[in-house]
Amino acid sequence: MSLKDLPADCRPREKLLAKGSESLSDAELLAIFLRTGIKGMNAIELAAYLLEDFGSLRGLMNADLQAFSKRKGLGSAKYAQLQAVLELSRRHLEEIMAKEDALTSPTHTARFLRAKLRDRVREAFLVLFLDNQNRPIKDEVMFEGTINAANVYPREVVRRALELHANAVILAHNHPSGVAEPSHADRVITDRIGDALSLVDIRLLDHMVIGDGCVVSFAERGWI
Repeated sequence: MSLKDLPADCRPREKLLAKGSESLSDAELLAIFLRTGIKGMNAIELAAYLLEDFGSLRGLMNADLQAFSKRKGLGSAKYAQLQAVLELSRRHLEEIMAKEDALTSPTHTARFLRAKLRDRVREAFLVLFLDNQNRPIKDEVMFEGTINAANVYPREVVRRALELHANAVILAHNHPSGVAEPSHADRVITDRIGDALSLVDIRLLDHMVIGDGCVVSFAERGWI
């Protein structure tokens, strides 16, 4: 059955316009992106097939060009469109962050950091530098690899904060395992960076650990 044969309130585009994007399933949202199906499958059926084939929406979004283009109904043009959508989403979050106080918008801050770090295959240690109104000046991945006291250097964080005239920072790093629970090493390096920053009157506001679908905040746990 083609989408045209479905009742209007069951067609993804019409449903989105009537009820909002939050009302749509992953398959329905993907069907709008695909626009058309293939022989024997309408767009929703193709979307459901692709989600099952890739294992999840995230698996589809993170596929490389070669893997993406092997599937029916996909190709380099669709891959380019999908990457553009992902980048637009990241830039949208950056614009929101640039205008808001990171302390009063913890949800946006966590979403922004998840978009930056969640899908990295190696641990990456990011520093979000903030001005005197807690608005982002710049975010930088300063260290990569296993995060421990040996390869994260507090003096480098302090040096960069001074260069950017930052008044505060938020730390973040990902756990590629997907488990966001902070390790003992995470707590040790956080304390060391916080002590170093305090010597030059720069505040450490939080350290967020990014897992798969979960973010743990040191500040919310009372560790900062």
